[in-house]
Amino acid sequence: MSNIELELNPVDFITIGTVGPKGQRVFHLQAAQAEQLVSLIIEKEQARALAEAIRALLEDLDRRELVDPIPTPAVQTFELRDPIDPVFRVAQMGLGYDEDHSLIVLVAQELVMNAVLDDDDDDDDDDIDDLVQPGVVRLWCSRELMRRLSDHALATVQAGRPDPKQNGRLIYYWT
Repeated sequence: MSNIELELNPVDFITIGTVGPKGQRVFHLQAAQAEQLVSLIIEKEQARALAEAIRALLEDLDRRELVDPIPTPAVQTFELRDPIDPVFRVAQMGLGYDEDHSLIVLVAQELVMNAVLDDDDDDDDDDIDDLVQPGVVRLWCSRELMRRLSDHALATVQAGRPDPKQNGRLIYYWT
Protein backbone atom coordinates (compact mmCIF):
# COMPACT_ATOMS: atom_id res chain seq x y z
CA MET A 1 0.00 0.00 0.00
CA SER A 2 1.19 3.46 -0.87
CA ASN A 3 -0.42 5.37 2.02
CA ILE A 4 1.68 8.46 1.29
CA GLU A 5 0.04 11.40 3.01
CA LEU A 6 1.88 14.70 3.10
CA GLU A 7 0.69 18.10 4.23
CA LEU A 8 2.60 21.35 3.81
CA ASN A 9 0.76 24.03 5.76
CA PRO A 10 1.49 26.67 4.64
CA VAL A 11 3.93 26.35 1.75
CA ASP A 12 6.55 29.02 1.25
CA PHE A 13 7.30 27.93 -2.32
CA ILE A 14 5.14 26.46 -5.08
CA THR A 15 5.67 26.15 -8.81
CA ILE A 16 4.94 24.23 -11.97
CA GLY A 17 7.94 23.53 -14.16
CA THR A 18 9.15 21.19 -16.85
CA VAL A 19 12.10 18.94 -17.49
CA GLY A 20 13.07 17.98 -21.04
CA PRO A 21 12.87 19.46 -24.54
CA LYS A 22 9.67 20.70 -26.17
CA GLY A 23 7.55 17.80 -27.26
CA GLN A 24 9.04 15.60 -24.54
CA ARG A 25 8.58 17.80 -21.48
CA VAL A 26 7.60 16.27 -18.17
CA PHE A 27 5.53 18.64 -16.03
CA HIS A 28 6.14 18.84 -12.29
CA LEU A 29 4.18 20.46 -9.50
CA GLN A 30 6.62 21.30 -6.74
CA ALA A 31 6.17 22.89 -3.32
CA ALA A 32 8.23 23.42 -0.20
CA GLN A 33 7.78 24.28 3.42
CA ALA A 34 11.04 25.12 5.14
CA GLU A 35 13.38 22.24 4.21
CA GLN A 36 10.68 19.80 3.05
CA LEU A 37 10.45 19.70 -0.76
CA VAL A 38 7.69 17.77 -2.55
CA SER A 39 7.67 17.11 -6.31
CA LEU A 40 4.78 15.54 -8.20
CA ILE A 41 4.45 14.62 -11.88
CA ILE A 42 1.44 16.13 -13.63
CA GLU A 43 0.22 16.28 -17.22
CA LYS A 44 0.32 19.43 -19.33
CA GLU A 45 -3.48 19.58 -19.42
CA GLN A 46 -3.60 19.18 -15.64
CA ALA A 47 -1.34 22.24 -15.35
CA ARG A 48 -3.66 24.22 -17.64
CA ALA A 49 -6.81 23.05 -15.82
CA LEU A 50 -5.28 23.85 -12.43
CA ALA A 51 -4.36 27.37 -13.55
CA GLU A 52 -7.90 27.97 -14.81
CA ALA A 53 -9.48 26.52 -11.67
CA ILE A 54 -7.30 28.73 -9.47
CA ARG A 55 -8.36 31.79 -11.47
CA ALA A 56 -12.04 30.88 -11.13
CA LEU A 57 -11.70 30.31 -7.37
CA LEU A 58 -9.85 33.61 -6.89
CA GLU A 59 -12.47 35.50 -8.94
CA ASP A 60 -15.17 34.03 -6.70
CA LEU A 61 -13.29 35.02 -3.54
CA ASP A 62 -12.71 38.53 -4.92
CA ARG A 63 -16.46 38.85 -5.72
CA ARG A 64 -17.22 37.89 -2.14
CA GLU A 65 -14.75 40.64 -1.11
CA LEU A 66 -12.75 38.38 1.16
CA VAL A 67 -9.47 40.00 2.13
CA ASP A 68 -6.21 38.04 1.95
CA PRO A 69 -4.47 38.94 5.23
CA ILE A 70 -1.48 36.67 4.65
CA PRO A 71 1.67 38.46 3.46
CA THR A 72 3.32 36.82 0.47
CA PRO A 73 7.03 37.12 -0.26
CA ALA A 74 7.54 39.93 -2.78
CA VAL A 75 9.80 37.90 -5.06
CA GLN A 76 9.60 34.21 -5.75
CA THR A 77 11.50 32.36 -8.40
CA PHE A 78 9.46 29.76 -10.24
CA GLU A 79 12.38 27.52 -11.17
CA LEU A 80 12.16 23.90 -10.08
CA ARG A 81 14.42 23.12 -7.14
CA ASP A 82 16.78 20.17 -6.91
CA PRO A 83 16.39 17.35 -6.24
CA ILE A 84 13.45 16.76 -8.57
CA ASP A 85 12.47 13.41 -7.13
CA PRO A 86 8.71 12.92 -7.70
CA VAL A 87 6.71 11.36 -4.89
CA PHE A 88 4.08 10.16 -7.39
CA ARG A 89 2.18 10.89 -10.61
CA VAL A 90 -1.02 12.84 -10.01
CA ALA A 91 -4.37 11.36 -11.04
CA GLN A 92 -6.59 14.21 -9.88
CA MET A 93 -6.43 17.51 -8.07
CA GLY A 94 -8.91 19.62 -6.18
CA LEU A 95 -9.02 23.08 -4.64
CA GLY A 96 -10.64 24.32 -1.47
CA TYR A 97 -10.66 27.45 0.65
CA ASP A 98 -10.32 27.65 4.43
CA GLU A 99 -12.01 30.94 5.30
CA ASP A 100 -10.88 30.81 8.96
CA HIS A 101 -7.19 30.76 7.97
CA SER A 102 -7.52 32.52 4.57
CA LEU A 103 -5.68 29.70 2.82
CA ILE A 104 -6.33 27.80 -0.38
CA VAL A 105 -5.66 24.08 -0.24
CA LEU A 106 -4.54 22.16 -3.31
CA VAL A 107 -5.15 18.44 -2.88
CA ALA A 108 -3.33 16.06 -5.24
CA GLN A 109 -4.15 12.37 -5.37
CA GLU A 110 -1.83 9.69 -6.71
CA LEU A 111 -2.50 7.76 -9.91
CA VAL A 112 -2.75 4.11 -8.86
CA MET A 113 -2.88 1.18 -11.21
CA ASN A 114 -4.57 -1.64 -9.28
CA ALA A 115 -4.01 -5.16 -10.50
CA VAL A 116 -7.03 -6.93 -11.94
CA LEU A 117 -8.43 -9.33 -9.41
CA ASP A 118 -8.56 -12.99 -10.40
CA ASP A 119 -12.19 -14.20 -10.20
CA ASP A 120 -11.06 -17.79 -9.58
CA ASP A 121 -9.45 -16.90 -6.25
CA ASP A 122 -11.21 -18.12 -3.11
CA ASP A 123 -9.33 -15.58 -0.95
CA ASP A 124 -11.32 -12.47 -1.92
CA ASP A 125 -10.55 -10.77 1.40
CA ASP A 126 -6.80 -11.05 0.75
CA ASP A 127 -7.21 -9.43 -2.69
CA ILE A 128 -8.95 -6.40 -1.18
CA ASP A 129 -6.10 -5.99 1.30
CA ASP A 130 -3.60 -6.04 -1.59
CA LEU A 131 -5.20 -3.05 -3.37
CA VAL A 132 -2.97 0.01 -3.32
CA GLN A 133 -4.38 3.08 -1.62
CA PRO A 134 -3.59 6.32 -3.46
CA GLY A 135 -1.23 8.79 -1.87
CA VAL A 136 -2.43 12.30 -1.07
CA VAL A 137 -0.56 15.59 -0.85
CA ARG A 138 -2.17 18.75 0.55
CA LEU A 139 -0.55 22.10 -0.18
CA TRP A 140 -1.88 25.13 1.71
CA CYS A 141 -1.16 28.52 0.08
CA SER A 142 -2.03 32.18 0.35
CA ARG A 143 -4.31 33.56 -2.34
CA GLU A 144 -1.56 35.76 -3.75
CA LEU A 145 0.84 32.82 -4.04
CA MET A 146 -1.85 30.82 -5.87
CA ARG A 147 -2.52 33.78 -8.18
CA ARG A 148 1.18 33.82 -9.10
CA LEU A 149 1.18 30.04 -9.58
CA SER A 150 -1.79 30.30 -11.93
CA ASP A 151 -0.10 32.95 -14.08
CA HIS A 152 3.15 31.00 -14.14
CA ALA A 153 1.44 27.68 -14.96
CA LEU A 154 -0.33 29.19 -17.98
CA ALA A 155 2.93 30.71 -19.21
CA THR A 156 4.69 27.36 -18.80
CA VAL A 157 1.97 25.51 -20.74
CA GLN A 158 2.05 28.11 -23.54
CA ALA A 159 5.86 27.90 -23.79
CA GLY A 160 5.55 24.53 -25.53
CA ARG A 161 5.31 23.73 -29.21
CA PRO A 162 3.22 26.13 -31.27
CA ASP A 163 1.14 23.21 -32.60
CA PRO A 164 0.79 20.56 -29.90
CA LYS A 165 -0.98 18.24 -32.39
CA GLN A 166 2.45 17.52 -33.83
CA ASN A 167 3.53 15.83 -30.61
CA GLY A 168 7.19 16.20 -31.49
CA ARG A 169 6.96 14.97 -35.09
CA LEU A 170 6.00 16.32 -38.49
CA ILE A 171 2.49 15.71 -39.70
CA TYR A 172 1.56 16.07 -43.36
CA TYR A 173 -1.99 17.04 -44.22
CA TRP A 174 -3.75 16.46 -47.52
CA THR A 175 -5.15 19.60 -49.05
